[in-house]
Amino acid sequence: MENIKFSMIVLFLSFFAFSFDLTQSADFQISQFGGKPNGNIAKALQSAWTKACASTSASKIVIPKGTFQMTHVLLKGPCKAPVELYVDGTIKAPVKPEDMGGDEILRIDYVNGLSITGNGVFDGQGSYAWKQNECSKKANCKLLGMNFAFNFVTNSIVRSITSKDSKHFHVNVLGCKNLTFDGFKVTAPHNSANTDGIHIGRSNGVNVLNTNIATGDDCVSLGDGSRNVLVQNVKCGPGHGIAIGSLGKYKEEEPVDGITIKGCTLKGTDNGVRIKTWPSTPGTITVTNMRFEDITMDNVKNPIIIDQEYCPWNQCTKKYPSKIRISKVIIKNIKGTSATKEGLILACSSGVPCQGVEISNVDLKFNGAPAIAVCSNMKPKISGKVPPCTAPSNKKQ
Repeated sequence: MENIKFSMIVLFLSFFAFSFDLTQSADFQISQFGGKPNGNIAKALQSAWTKACASTSASKIVIPKGTFQMTHVLLKGPCKAPVELYVDGTIKAPVKPEDMGGDEILRIDYVNGLSITGNGVFDGQGSYAWKQNECSKKANCKLLGMNFAFNFVTNSIVRSITSKDSKHFHVNVLGCKNLTFDGFKVTAPHNSANTDGIHIGRSNGVNVLNTNIATGDDCVSLGDGSRNVLVQNVKCGPGHGIAIGSLGKYKEEEPVDGITIKGCTLKGTDNGVRIKTWPSTPGTITVTNMRFEDITMDNVKNPIIIDQEYCPWNQCTKKYPSKIRISKVIIKNIKGTSATKEGLILACSSGVPCQGVEISNVDLKFNGAPAIAVCSNMKPKISGKVPPCTAPSNKKQ
């Protein structure tokens, strides 16, 4: 009888352990699918994703320490349970854009509950491609390849991953909801053309937190349809600053609402924080509820800008004013040093002047003296220490 009881207990514990194991996350090592150091792991990652995405319990794909090659990979949902992609190694894209096999190293579509974690590096090896970049000469230039694309991803996080030397944008975010970048890092030299750090468009609830971005274009750029975006504790530089826009070039654009840039430090950037819209174009959207707050500038050109005559490389005419209506903009607690005499350039549209602009506590120095503010087509509400608004000169800036 004692032996029967003991056998039943062992059987019960074995069944319990098996049932418990079913509820735990499954780990899929990239090596299980043929992924080897120095080899192309595109097929291995795709196979691991197929297994993980089909799992009814949370799962984890592991890319360990080491150097791996990878051509374009598309990871597509929806998945049956949350998936974590844990990357500790360095993943290198092909040097030549034509060898990538797609527009990105890693593209993720229609996934809910995704985590990308670890201390891994996605290296776009972009220096060869930057020499081919023609975006400063052509309005419709060829995409040379991004490191990441997130399309229609929800309730997800990217943490402690590094994007290095992307050929084009490092990260493109489209149609996402509740997506967070935390402790993310972007690194590329100042002469890497069109390498925006994180570009966000038509997304709601994107957070960029505790992130260091050094690149050759905007550190963070927000396109049309961006809503409820928080950029906080971001270090930017080198680069072109943090930008909302450009906007208004196309008729089908969507409004921008609820953008907060807070607690950020910009160092040696070509611009600080700016809103830019095109003149003489069909776009008529609204840009509202903008907050630029608690920002430190360190030798930054044009620290705060509203530019409603944005027309790079003479791609447009300024004959007609911008139709983009900007309202409810708060500029608060801005300090540091400007590399230009103008610390604030607030050039609103003569057709739809800015409304509800509030400026308080701006302390910017240029060569030891207070930087000036140049304002047009707006009547800001001023409080605290702020340089007085002066009218723009007729001299072309």
